[in-house]
Amino acid sequence: MQINSDIVTTPPLDSSTVVMLRDGPSGLEVLLLKRHAASAVLGGAFVFPGGKLDAADAHPDVLDRLDRPAAQLHAQLGETELPEGKAASLFVAALREAFEESSVLLAQAKSDPSAGPSHIDTLAAAREHLSQGMAFAPLLAQLNLTLLTDALVPWSRWITPRVPSVTNKRFDTRFFLAHAPHDQTAAHDNHETTESVWLAPREALTRYWDGQIELAPPQIMSLSHLNRYPTAAVALAAARSQKPPTIQPEPFDQEGMRVICYPGDERHSLKDRALPGPTRLQFRNRRFEPAGGLAELLG
Repeated sequence: MQINSDIVTTPPLDSSTVVMLRDGPSGLEVLLLKRHAASAVLGGAFVFPGGKLDAADAHPDVLDRLDRPAAQLHAQLGETELPEGKAASLFVAALREAFEESSVLLAQAKSDPSAGPSHIDTLAAAREHLSQGMAFAPLLAQLNLTLLTDALVPWSRWITPRVPSVTNKRFDTRFFLAHAPHDQTAAHDNHETTESVWLAPREALTRYWDGQIELAPPQIMSLSHLNRYPTAAVALAAARSQKPPTIQPEPFDQEGMRVICYPGDERHSLKDRALPGPTRLQFRNRRFEPAGGLAELLG
């Protein structure tokens, strides 16, 4: 992983990320996808499904397919300055990216709501349309689907600093938690992502520490946070109980080493913690790590 010190003057791109959860034999597990090595952003790293907001995510015909009104979704995000329509479109982006990148469809047919979000015929048809290159909006119309925003729980908001440490692109990303449907199989798309794996947060962080996988700071900190929860239900309940914190990392260089600090750190402009776990990561040994090592990440 290379350190980037260029000052980025363009505003961050709005984006959405879905942290897909399930319960495995030993407790909570998280879906991680490996970005294609040639990707311009985080190539080769393991990430959560997600991507930037598209103009089509805000189309009235798409927003009309949401299971809840825009005002309710706006209130859930907790961003008072955000227009209601844009808040709703961020939910659409999260649902679209979850389907496009991990093949998980959080939607149900309007004609048969009792069939649930993953009716086998609907899911098979949606995946076939996607494989043929059909965009998300016409796919929804073709299959007459309702998008299940209720499956998403706003969890956090990450804003890339103007002096980024990993990529020269800036993002304003809303992270959502979602419980993966029991009767759907998540899978990478073999285009933007080349591998997919379900891991307990502890296992993911241990593999990162052992050099088996590559993670970016938001994923490192998010996995450290999730490691505090024994099950998906507990993690989702915790997310529902609080306003999603806004996390704006503040990087600085110390003795030739890049350091990223988070709210609550003595060097950060905000003194109240936004996350459990370490308040700073430092780039050494060709990776980002806290001063207390793996033990500090695992809590």
